[in-house]
Amino acid sequence: MSLSEGNRQLRTEEMILNVGPQHPSTHGVFRLVVRLDGETVVEAEPVIGYLHRGTEKLAENLQYTQIIPYTDRLDYVAAMLNNYALCHAVEEAMDMEIPERAEYLRVILMEMQRIASHFLAVGAYLLDLGAMSPFLYIFVGRERITELLNEISGARLTFNFMRIGGLRFDAPDGWLKKVRDLIPQLKADMKLLDDLVTGNEIFINRTKGLGTYTAEQALAFGMSGINLRSTGFNWDLRKTKPYSIYDRFDFEIPLGENGDCFDRYKLHIEEMKQSIRILEQAVENVPEGPFLGKVPKFVRVPAGEYYSGIEAAKGELGFYIVSDGKDKPYRLKIRKPSFLNLQMLPDLLKGQNMANVIAILGAIDIVLGEVDA
Repeated sequence: MSLSEGNRQLRTEEMILNVGPQHPSTHGVFRLVVRLDGETVVEAEPVIGYLHRGTEKLAENLQYTQIIPYTDRLDYVAAMLNNYALCHAVEEAMDMEIPERAEYLRVILMEMQRIASHFLAVGAYLLDLGAMSPFLYIFVGRERITELLNEISGARLTFNFMRIGGLRFDAPDGWLKKVRDLIPQLKADMKLLDDLVTGNEIFINRTKGLGTYTAEQALAFGMSGINLRSTGFNWDLRKTKPYSIYDRFDFEIPLGENGDCFDRYKLHIEEMKQSIRILEQAVENVPEGPFLGKVPKFVRVPAGEYYSGIEAAKGELGFYIVSDGKDKPYRLKIRKPSFLNLQMLPDLLKGQNMANVIAILGAIDIVLGEVDA
């Protein structure tokens, strides 16, 4: 405080606040350096790299099949989708034929994984905002899926289950019936979430109109997935650039209207409902046959450059392969949706009250294993 010509003038100083690097809302080891004027955010700087493992560089010294376990550690709550993205990129580059049974089982596994990932995203977001009870209910539903993924793969988190040309194992006896029996339970979980959260006045007031951006802004930052579709932009690779056998299923792509935190929450719920629709159709049409195609002992991608992307839980997950014709990639580049979705955060937080920082960050749904790779 200073006195000037008898008039009392108040002088304030800005404060630097570290959120993280070990904060539960950051879903990994992530630091956000926030400059505050009172409780208003003047500037926010994300600090990443705490989980950097050099995956792309390591891949240059690994055979293509040896890279698969490393993909588990990208978005580690959606590992089945990561596994598939790499395998699919190699299969497309080699123009490989995949057995029908493998394709159906892959779709079932990927959509179950998408639901499990969205369950966690919604549950963690609600916990970030102080809602404890829905988080507990959500994890009951997620656990049912995790048990079935464990039964088929032998793991609960990092599955290492997809293989170039198909799958590591076939579905065990009775497994598809258990998936069938799971579907009504998942529908009940969706109704419970709608009843508890979607129409909750406190939650709506906390998230509606918060953290808004337009489709043009989202595209300029390279956003994809729910973060892009929350603006109303219709882009889902399962529909716009169909891969695997997704063109055989009847499902819709939910879209938001306002590009705010509430829309991003709502799209997680609506996407889970559409994944359940896909599961209903896929589980009734799984054919008999091999679960793994004819794959050479040493997988060699023809010399050239290849890119293939899929609609993963967080958005477009792509693998760009530069091959010199050997059994290891000359160069591997990963398009990581969480990394790109995070880039708009400083703009979204500028001018916000500090109380809204976690609400905006949590709605983006990042996983630091994918951000840092």
